Amino acid sequence: MDVSTITNYLDRELKIDAFEDSSHNGLQVANSGSVTKICCGVDASLEFFQEAHARGADMAICHHGISWGESLAKITGLNYQRISKLLRYDMALYACHLPLDAHPTLGNNARICRTLGLKKLKPFGMYNGKLIGFEGTLPKPRRFSTVERMVSERIGTPLHTWDCGKKTVQTVAVVSGGAAGEIAEAGEKGIDVYLSGEQSLAAYNLAREYGVNAIFAGHYATERFGVIAVGDRLKKRFGVEVEFVDMGIAV
Repeated sequence: MDVSTITNYLDRELKIDAFEDSSHNGLQVANSGSVTKICCGVDASLEFFQEAHARGADMAICHHGISWGESLAKITGLNYQRISKLLRYDMALYACHLPLDAHPTLGNNARICRTLGLKKLKPFGMYNGKLIGFEGTLPKPRRFSTVERMVSERIGTPLHTWDCGKKTVQTVAVVSGGAAGEIAEAGEKGIDVYLSGEQSLAAYNLAREYGVNAIFAGHYATERFGVIAVGDRLKKRFGVEVEFVDMGIAV
């Protein structure tokens, strides 16, 4: 399989040009042109590259790439180590940040909503002029403590939860990763539960003032869903071997 076939498909499917993003989404590092195995992961780290290489990958697909803003203005230090390792392994790197959060079927947030069984989904979470999350409703009202257990079982632990609102809930808004601040939108819309990855002090005060329950299930844990879905799609569409590499990060 030619790497350009895969990257061109992903560029179109994920609509990477439609998003203003600090991540330079798309193919960040090329290889010699051929792909026999893809490893998907959340973070483009040295440890991930080593593990992907050990599993025979010649292409990596990550949510968090290595090129952000002017981050690669100088290829020294850690930048040099990352790029030289990819070149030595002849491993291409494709990264997709906000477009993979927002995608209606492959995205982190859509997949979390599906995992939790939310219905009547509609876009939520305005960021850089685009809605990147989703809000929906549980099939029936549930105790907030029940929703906490469901998130723990289906997304993972550890969880940080804020019991700041209704005891019985039904509406849930989801924005994965480091999106604690979007709890303000949940408050303005009267959402019962806000689910994200990382908590913050400012968001805690907003939760208290708006009376919104919140669950933070980890930046890493909430952003595994998109790359797994992308890998599954590529395997079905192109017949290429794909494997998700779970680094097991509890952050």
